[in-house]
Amino acid sequence: MTTGSIIASAFHVPAWFWLLFGTIFLGSVAWNLWLHYIRQSFISGIKFSLLEIIPPRDVVRSPQAMELFFTNALYHFSHKGGQEEYWQGAVWFWHSLEIASIEGQVHFYIRTPSRLKSLVETQMYGQYPQAQVREVEDYTLAVDRITKRGAWSLWGCEWKLLKPDAFPIRTYEDYGLDKDPKEEYKVDPISPVIELFGSIGKGEQMWLQIIVRPSKKKYHTQGTIASHHDWVKEAEVELHRLLAPYTRLHLGEGIGGTDALELRAPGYLEDTVDAISKKIKKLGFDVGIRSCYVAKKENFNKNTRRNLRLIFRQYENPDFNGFDRINSTQGDAYGGFMTISDDIVTALCDRMLEEYRERSFFYPPLRHKLFANIPWPFSPYIFPAYKHHKLFVLNVEELATIFHFPGQILKVPTLERIESKEASPPTNLPT
Repeated sequence: MTTGSIIASAFHVPAWFWLLFGTIFLGSVAWNLWLHYIRQSFISGIKFSLLEIIPPRDVVRSPQAMELFFTNALYHFSHKGGQEEYWQGAVWFWHSLEIASIEGQVHFYIRTPSRLKSLVETQMYGQYPQAQVREVEDYTLAVDRITKRGAWSLWGCEWKLLKPDAFPIRTYEDYGLDKDPKEEYKVDPISPVIELFGSIGKGEQMWLQIIVRPSKKKYHTQGTIASHHDWVKEAEVELHRLLAPYTRLHLGEGIGGTDALELRAPGYLEDTVDAISKKIKKLGFDVGIRSCYVAKKENFNKNTRRNLRLIFRQYENPDFNGFDRINSTQGDAYGGFMTISDDIVTALCDRMLEEYRERSFFYPPLRHKLFANIPWPFSPYIFPAYKHHKLFVLNVEELATIFHFPGQILKVPTLERIESKEASPPTNLPT
């Protein structure tokens, strides 16, 4: 028997196998296309409202008030039934927490499904009675598409965590804000963000978008083929991995001849173990973050663009976690040793504007799923405007750290505040 015939016989597979494999493969493709179609159909029917939150003049509460707001207003965890999920295409609602500066005027926004608008309003008033909530037009609609001949320029990026989700960022509690210190002693980590946003001038805009939903992120369970677990279990896995080098199992040396487990972790790991353990004790959200600097071409300032890259440094703890910039709309966007052309950069900028306007992170369009993972060096030339998003998990304490109302110590004149809450008519007026 020749070598060729041996190889041919070794790779000979019955026809029924290919028929079965082809049926399963095509069935899987059809099923996923069906799920995508019905989910996009469901999403297209969701109406959203953009609410502007004008904070009170005197914010005397710590960011823990915003933490309670997120817990009560935004955490809509529910189990969808088979008919809802696989026939109606029902998805979990998501919200967008936004800080925007329009020519230096700083605004806080929450974009929410319209059916949840009243819940968001009542819970916001519950934590900040002196605030004002009003529905407004989408501020991004004032910016035209980004083109070579257009009037606008844009630089944008997305963000991811430096380390696995289990490790927390530096939170407001690390800055002592949970203890409600006197205003003159407060160190508020959101102050540099508001100061930067308030510093821009005419023809410039700066946007920050934090898109959230209750965490349903899944992680592959090691040692299995198709099993998955949630972010809390993944944090426990990280703890075991962290402590494994310092753990010893003594067979038969325990009480009554049982096995004894000995853990001798070094002291410098205690804070890390405590931080991970603390993070999983609070509700977690899947999070995607995007930031943009938009300006008329004659007003575009490269220094301002560079400053936007540094807005999250204060949340970084080298022992735990921090934020890393990804998917920037610039010449080295694809990580190659050659920069991409101006035309491709312009396409990336326009795509960033569109995805910001769509508040797109969860349930992306099919075009994004198909084209976002093309590897370099092909990616800059085949559907170059699609980049892969990164989702990560933050708990409510971390979210409240990066999105809350600054206290009185921050004196940014372009941050609008309410002097006092408008009075409502008494409920017992005669009819």
